[in-house]
Amino acid sequence: MDVKTNREINKEYREVKAEGPHKAWIITYIIFGLVCIATYFLLRFHVFDLFGTYRTILQRLALAGSAIAIVLIVARSIEAVVAKRAHTKKAEYNIIRLVRLLSILLAAFIVVTFLFSKWYTAAVSLGLVSLILGFALQTPISSLIGWFYIIIRTPYRIGDRIQVGQFTGDVVEIGYLDTTLWEFHGDYLSNDVPSGRLIRFPNTLVLQSEVYNYSWRKFPFIWNEIPFHIAYESDFAYVEQTIKEVAKRELGDNMKEAISKFKELVEQTPVDELEIKEYPFVAFRTNANTWIEVVVTYLVPPKKAMSLRNRLVKAIVHELLKEPGKVMFPNSNAR
Repeated sequence: MDVKTNREINKEYREVKAEGPHKAWIITYIIFGLVCIATYFLLRFHVFDLFGTYRTILQRLALAGSAIAIVLIVARSIEAVVAKRAHTKKAEYNIIRLVRLLSILLAAFIVVTFLFSKWYTAAVSLGLVSLILGFALQTPISSLIGWFYIIIRTPYRIGDRIQVGQFTGDVVEIGYLDTTLWEFHGDYLSNDVPSGRLIRFPNTLVLQSEVYNYSWRKFPFIWNEIPFHIAYESDFAYVEQTIKEVAKRELGDNMKEAISKFKELVEQTPVDELEIKEYPFVAFRTNANTWIEVVVTYLVPPKKAMSLRNRLVKAIVHELLKEPGKVMFPNSNAR
């Protein structure tokens, strides 16, 4: 008897949950298409001659509506398949957004095609409209181009922790015109927890500003460091060894694999003679005051930086306090 994992169960649940709305929309589009086709044939009866020239326009709109219904049915079917087959929510989100945009553009093209009997007239009309909209909607158009850049180049995806200009946060939505971040840090916090505020910025900012991504899928870690202050009389070798042992115990052995991965990534670049220290490493440096600053540097997932930092500080200080003869803190000189 096969036992399903939680991941498989959750995947099946998402698939079943996603099927409902898609089926409902497809049925709605089918009904809409049938109504449009029925309207087209009804308008062919002479009883509707009283509409005059509007009769032809209504017939064209009915045909356009039936064609648009087919486009929407195909688009929804593709979305349903993507929702089932996509390996990640991020890939599913981007593909569905692209499918919806293409379906909207195709629907607009169908309406123009059926309303204008002559392509020359339609082309001239669209050219004039595009010229006017191009001047009036420069920022939205630039933002739409920015959206295409984000989808193709993927400087960030849904769920990534990023910094764009002065904005920092986790990406919760990538719209056609703007991106929404769930802010962390912010003006009222000094740590890396969510501030509770949402940030929306136009996608055009991605084309004008640098983008920092802390959730790079090839290496989803960042280097972090914690400084400790000890007196000159302390046993430096003991301090270094103790801090390393505590850090390895608290952070686990998975970081060794991350270091190996980081070395592989560096080897694939043109960068030469870049020293990658073993994890974790401890450095000593003098302070302007009368003590030595001990800095432990380690790898951490960006979204767990604060919790791991707190855990490390407590564990390291607790361990160092066990040997007051070997580890003397600055305030001990004041006794």
